[in-house]
Amino acid sequence: MDRQKRNLWSGVMMTAVRGRIAAVAGVVALIATVLTGTAAGTAAAAPHAAKPRGQWSCSGAPVPSGYVITAYDRTGCKGAGSWYQEPVQDGIWTCSGSPIVPGYVITDYDRTGCNGIGQWRHKLAKDRTWTCSGSPIPPGYVTTGFNRSYCQGIGAWYHELVRDGIWTCPGSPIPPGYRSTTYRANGCDGQGAWYTERI
Repeated sequence: MDRQKRNLWSGVMMTAVRGRIAAVAGVVALIATVLTGTAAGTAAAAPHAAKPRGQWSCSGAPVPSGYVITAYDRTGCKGAGSWYQEPVQDGIWTCSGSPIVPGYVITDYDRTGCNGIGQWRHKLAKDRTWTCSGSPIPPGYVTTGFNRSYCQGIGAWYHELVRDGIWTCPGSPIPPGYRSTTYRANGCDGQGAWYTERI
């Protein structure tokens, strides 16, 4: 083989070798990207895995703002007990002792829920809703009815947005700009009721 052909053949071989090295380097870079979650020269985020909604905490740990307690494990935290904390949402069941997030009311009760300590159903406040005894009354709402048998026998109060001329139960808040005037003994399912009017 003459010198010109040898040089040409040598050039072809070197190009092929360089191409293979570049391919191997590309594969190595791709593997590194997958393992580290970054692209070469950028800080691209890896695909997000599904995140749990909340976390387990030992008894006595503070509950973050906007979170509620939804499960209880008596054996957790080496026998001290642990609680599952997650963000509040409309209709969520929470353990007895859970905080009630502002804007929510308690609408049902289950004595056996939450590993036997009882649980409460949290709902966003809305006009004309029955709420269990002990539920907060959001600003602008009044109680207008009472039922002893609701919420598994602990009783429930009917919440309505205040308006001129509404009858309210004893203990109902009187929102600013309103006053109670006339009393009716048989109102509010026998609890008595007050006529509430705009000032």
